[in-house]
Amino acid sequence: MELKGLDYNTQRERLVMPEYGREIQKMVEVAVGLPTKEERMRCAKTIIRQMENKNPQVRESADYMQTLWDHLYLMSHKQLDIDWPYDVSEAEKITNRPQAMSHPKKDGQAHLRHYGRLLEKMFEQLKTMDAGAERDELVRITANQMKRDLMAWGHGSMDDEKVADDLARFTDGKIQLDLSNFRFERVDLAGLPKDAGKKGKRKK
Repeated sequence: MELKGLDYNTQRERLVMPEYGREIQKMVEVAVGLPTKEERMRCAKTIIRQMENKNPQVRESADYMQTLWDHLYLMSHKQLDIDWPYDVSEAEKITNRPQAMSHPKKDGQAHLRHYGRLLEKMFEQLKTMDAGAERDELVRITANQMKRDLMAWGHGSMDDEKVADDLARFTDGKIQLDLSNFRFERVDLAGLPKDAGKKGKRKK
């Protein structure tokens, strides 16, 4: 979606692997531009450690290191010239997703991922509101609720940039959150479901 006159997340280059965030994508771009293979390899190993910390649920897979190196290969747009410790020749299979199934709709609107019906209504209301204190307050409430929902149902991910990006997308670009000035409320982990941030934990 092209939004004229706006310059924020919706107009930035789409991330190859959004789960790692834009900072790690920038690190990958730096690694690609390093002059020697030795420097690129050292940088790549550092990035892999950061990727593992950023997306810890990947460790649930037995071959998670293969997955991380595959992701790094894709994030570099296959331009990172190093001696790959894993075979990344089939990395692109990760992006070959099956055709999406039709989503059941209610009242003409599909549920918006993990945000639910309440936030869906708030997004719709924000689209029609004029700029001012009332809209600013609803933006504050909406953004903080989105962050809480991400923490509760997004496997521990509550990246501020993802909140800003989703808020812009679901309001058709009308709400552009300025992360340099906006301050999120502290998320009370004690008030979240006990399994918040955990993915598919097996029963013993």
